[in-house]
Amino acid sequence: MNLNIQNETSRLRAVVLGTATSNGPIPEIEDAYDPKSVEHIKAGTYPVEADMTLEMEAVANVFKKYEVKVYRPEIIKDYNQIFARDIALVIDDKFIKSNILPDREKEIKAIQYVIDQIDPDKVCKAPSEDIHFEGGDIMIHNDHIFIGTYKGEDYPDCIVARTNMKGVEYIKSLFPNKIVKEFDLNKSMQDPRDNALHLDCCFQPVGENKAIIHKEGFRDPLDYEYLVDFFGMENLFHIDKNEMYHMNSNIFSIAEDVVISERNFTRLNTWLRSLNIKVEEVPYAEIAKQEGLLRCSTMPLIRD
Repeated sequence: MNLNIQNETSRLRAVVLGTATSNGPIPEIEDAYDPKSVEHIKAGTYPVEADMTLEMEAVANVFKKYEVKVYRPEIIKDYNQIFARDIALVIDDKFIKSNILPDREKEIKAIQYVIDQIDPDKVCKAPSEDIHFEGGDIMIHNDHIFIGTYKGEDYPDCIVARTNMKGVEYIKSLFPNKIVKEFDLNKSMQDPRDNALHLDCCFQPVGENKAIIHKEGFRDPLDYEYLVDFFGMENLFHIDKNEMYHMNSNIFSIAEDVVISERNFTRLNTWLRSLNIKVEEVPYAEIAKQEGLLRCSTMPLIRD
């Protein structure tokens, strides 16, 4: 397999899509990884497997429509394998295994059959356990790589902080010719409306030169200003706290002019259509209850 990912929006040819099959029981509160899951566990509204499976199949059907090659993880019994973006990522022609929460190590083994199709020299793994990063925090934008991180002193105790500065430096070391820019994100285990779990929870490029952004997701106002200067204010679609909570920035591009979006994102989808972007609407509100959406559950392997 010849990997190729240069950005978030070029025509998609191959992707790993997670699975909700055999997702396991509702977790205990102390075992939840994010505040939104905790909220739904407490409320008795945590999503059930049958609903999430239907949602993921709707996405698989869209990929089929656009003749995208789809790889699914091998099923691990009673285990959450929805969020394929967390476990690895592709930049250029390199497949980079994430250093993720130890409890989730099994997930990468479930796509080993995909990794086996890649040139071993192109498969990268961080050299030490203290280098942390997840795919949801890392976006390639042609000659730039944008990375979400957390610079707070409480990083070691902050379970919603998934990428550290050592992770940023590791990505820099792999791609010395790219401009790597990190963004310090707001984190909260108490309130999901204040928690940018990954960079793609508060920002994502779309179309040719546009982006979706949530200003309050950034701890440092200068990081937000960097993106305003980079894209231009007129090219940014600003989402509020409630829209971030529902994961409006976590849609997924099949091409510059085709996106998959949640069917309830009325304001966003209207804006996308105003740009002559085709919006393939799917139901994904149940999966969103785990603080992840379409980008989180997909890992692109090949784009034109």
